[in-house]
Amino acid sequence: MQTNIFGKTASLIISFLVFEIIPVTARANPSDFSFHSGKTPVWIALLFTLLLLFIAIILKQRITGVRNIYKKRKLEQQGHLLRKYTLSLNSRQIEKLIQYRQKNKNYVNSNKVTALLFFIFTIGLSLISYNDASAQDAVKTANNSLLGEAGIWITVVLLLIPITAGVVLIFVKVTNILNQQKNNYLTEEAEALAAHLRSLPEEEAEALLKKRKAALDYQLTHKELSGSQQADDEKGLLQIHDGTELPIVALKKKALQRPNVDPALSRLILWYLGCATFWLLFGTTVGEYVGIKFVAPDADHLSWLSFGRLRPVHTNAVFWGWASLGMLGLGYYVVPRVSNTKLASMKKGWCALILINAAVLLGSICLMAGINNGGGEYREYIWPVMLLFGMGLLLTLENFIKTIATRTTKEIYISNWYIVSAIMFALVITIVAYVPYWQNGLGETIIQGYYMHQGVGMWFMLFTLGFVYYILPQQLNKPIYSYSLGILAFWTQILFYTTIGTHHFVFSSIPWWLQTVAIVGSAGMAIPVLAGTTNFLMTFKGGWYKVKDSYTLPFFLVGIIFYFTGSMQGTAEAFRSTNLMWHFTDFTTAHSHLTMYGIICFFIWAGVYAIVPRLTGREAPQIAVGMHFWLALIGLLFYTVPLMYGSTLKGLMWMEGKPFIESVVLMAPYWLWRAIGGSLMWLSHLVFAYNMYKMIANREVVDVQETAIQKLEENTAAIQPIA
Repeated sequence: MQTNIFGKTASLIISFLVFEIIPVTARANPSDFSFHSGKTPVWIALLFTLLLLFIAIILKQRITGVRNIYKKRKLEQQGHLLRKYTLSLNSRQIEKLIQYRQKNKNYVNSNKVTALLFFIFTIGLSLISYNDASAQDAVKTANNSLLGEAGIWITVVLLLIPITAGVVLIFVKVTNILNQQKNNYLTEEAEALAAHLRSLPEEEAEALLKKRKAALDYQLTHKELSGSQQADDEKGLLQIHDGTELPIVALKKKALQRPNVDPALSRLILWYLGCATFWLLFGTTVGEYVGIKFVAPDADHLSWLSFGRLRPVHTNAVFWGWASLGMLGLGYYVVPRVSNTKLASMKKGWCALILINAAVLLGSICLMAGINNGGGEYREYIWPVMLLFGMGLLLTLENFIKTIATRTTKEIYISNWYIVSAIMFALVITIVAYVPYWQNGLGETIIQGYYMHQGVGMWFMLFTLGFVYYILPQQLNKPIYSYSLGILAFWTQILFYTTIGTHHFVFSSIPWWLQTVAIVGSAGMAIPVLAGTTNFLMTFKGGWYKVKDSYTLPFFLVGIIFYFTGSMQGTAEAFRSTNLMWHFTDFTTAHSHLTMYGIICFFIWAGVYAIVPRLTGREAPQIAVGMHFWLALIGLLFYTVPLMYGSTLKGLMWMEGKPFIESVVLMAPYWLWRAIGGSLMWLSHLVFAYNMYKMIANREVVDVQETAIQKLEENTAAIQPIA
């Protein structure tokens, strides 16, 4: 039924695009789009109507599904349906049924309407668009009407917010009622199935159920080809290995019982990851709008929505909201797990969550209102806001150190090295960046480079590598390839990464020797990157066949690939010859997305898909996970590759001394690809949010067969004589 709903919804959207969006786009100039246009009220009304139509279609499908379940219970279909349920019982259910029968031998003797509505809807849209296109002069004068006033638009938006909330609330309520009714129908089916199983003839039970159970219980011995005898080489011609190695055909292992996780800790982790998902949607929605402004710069005329204010809202929300909370949520799982002990303080974990969320919320409001630090990139939050974030990190650091101090293991596993060090460095760079003592002249520039690069390398990268060192081996069911390589990567990253911030200001007034130190440090970063990449890829050795059967390992693999390519790209950018060509172009933007998105985000998603099902017992639909993976990967490539190519041409034009405006015109098509890639990435985040909902939401659906077996057991207990 879900496939049917998605298919019909997709066909409606495609029809809308074919009949409406494409013709209008072909007639319009994208750069002329504006919310103050006379077309805007019509489009908002149409989009709102389309939203209502979409909700109505889903409700219609839900009602149809419940009605179909009721129809299946008709008398003429009852026998066939019950037989179908009987044949699909699993081995455990058949065993319980046979035990019940043995104990109780003495006691038993509208789719066309939807299509028509949408056809009328699209015809109406086409007529409106035709009239809109044939009356362009009238549209041009619309700016002088009431609809061109900002106050009118604010009023309309304020009215649409409660209306939309009401529609969504009605949809949720009706959906819950339909689910409850569906469960009632399924419970009645379970009762009918229980009665059918009680009255099943003995001959049919013998011939059908026991035969089916034997088929389900059959297992290979895995010695069908080799035999059960030991190898004996009398002639000395064979090489006999007693050790077990990877066979040609992989042996499927039974799923091990998942370790119990403290329900209170599970709830804390899920709240961290849920809040992180919200900030991902918020931050990337802002980023999507900012990217669209490259194509339609006059989309709005509100100061709160200007490019200069929204851009830091986007970067800070995804940095401190999405990535930081996502990493911390996974850290709250990994640190107690590898320490083999309980979290020191659940209360401090909740306090840290509240403080960090408050920092991102207040910081976003301040930035949109024009209240910012103004001192540099990625530190636009004013110091009182960043103080809340620092307090949250301080509580987390204390919590993790106390947890590790009470560990029951002898050694501190490498994951805890990375995670605790990352929090320490984050606190240090925040203090250094916001203390005003050295924030004058070139000192501010040097601190900006230090803060910006340490934020990426010593906070996000260190922390992410920490939980990868635990979750990746756990997903491959084998230990990390080399503990020594991990330690080498850890200390060399601390040695080299802390010196490279100034490579963003090559050829500036900063002392030449300091620039050279940054370049040397950037080259030295090849050591930890090669060590880490080798360690991860060699951990895959002997387990590559598991990638095709896993939906977490592809995320890890992409993160590892970008960890190497993105980091090495940063090293290449640091040299003076390449810096002269690429710096101050969009190449830097592509590089930052290649690292923060390709490495950090993919690793966090891999961790989420690996950990959340362990906490909730529910997994996301595999097709939705695949959609998320490919939309994010293809979107990232569409975003970065054109920008890197166009920026190279742009830098060469600057070096040749051509007019600046020519480079702006040159970048127009590459900015379009940036918007397309960003849109695909944003869509992948919507799919990820849906997957999070499916993994977390507790929606019980009655299992007809399991309920029937339970009713048989209840009946058995009720009729047994009292001793």
